[in-house]
Amino acid sequence: MLDVQKDDVVVDMTLGGGGHAEKLVKGLGGNGLFIGFDADSDALQRTREVLANSRAPVRLVCGNFRHLERELEHLRVKSITKALFDLGWSSYQLDSGRGFSFKADEPLLMTYQKELQSDTLTASTILNTWGESSIADIIYGFGEERYARRIAKAIVERRARKPIESSQELSEIVRAAVPIHYRRGKLHPATRTFQALRIAVNDELGALQEGLKAAWKALSPGGRIAVISFHSIEDRVVKRMFAGLVKKGEGRLLVKKPVVPGREEMLENPRARSAKFRAIEKISYESSHSKNKQIRPLDISGET
Repeated sequence: MLDVQKDDVVVDMTLGGGGHAEKLVKGLGGNGLFIGFDADSDALQRTREVLANSRAPVRLVCGNFRHLERELEHLRVKSITKALFDLGWSSYQLDSGRGFSFKADEPLLMTYQKELQSDTLTASTILNTWGESSIADIIYGFGEERYARRIAKAIVERRARKPIESSQELSEIVRAAVPIHYRRGKLHPATRTFQALRIAVNDELGALQEGLKAAWKALSPGGRIAVISFHSIEDRVVKRMFAGLVKKGEGRLLVKKPVVPGREEMLENPRARSAKFRAIEKISYESSHSKNKQIRPLDISGET
């Protein structure tokens, strides 16, 4: 979908393990440029090793993609032609020791930043200092958790006795707060609570909105943006923005419906089961006002 050409300026907004970066630079030549973002400095080091033999120049930025406009100015890059957003968290962060997983007993940080600042928001801060209604709103709004009020009440009652310090402790609080039938479901009862806290700590939805706007502003006519999201809240943000751009005549969808993994892909990579892929192309003023040119999105939903 991105169709990388030799002289493209490609931005990978979330480097993770460098897997997408490795694929993207294969299409670039010496006149192209690859720019990669990640808030986790470990991700930059992994990507440096993966892209060691890249023909195209590589620029890696330790920071959030919401600051794309500022970082492009620092790099003296005026425009980009391709951008990929692979949202959510990478599997490397499961083993980062920052409390992302309820399967381990780790400090409740849940921040993508490896180097914490004095004002860095953590999950522990939210759980131990925020009001009950605010905690419930986060769990319901960002996690779509039906038992958000019960969980928030249990959290406040527990912290009154002692601070909540570990991911395992939080998992047990959530498990005890929800009905028995909910504990026996396919999804771990703490999944949505952990998701909500991660989104809140990293302001993921705010960053996504700012990052998409900045990428579109920097995108050259004919340039493309692709987004892989993993839950409905993220996907709604992307869908609405893309729909708005199409309505204004500024872009065209490259796929009519989101592309989702097929059965074989889900068996091979279970973590891909909830992934949705959307892509859009920026069209020039002339092409958007052409009466003779009709552009229709492809309908390949369901294909891998």
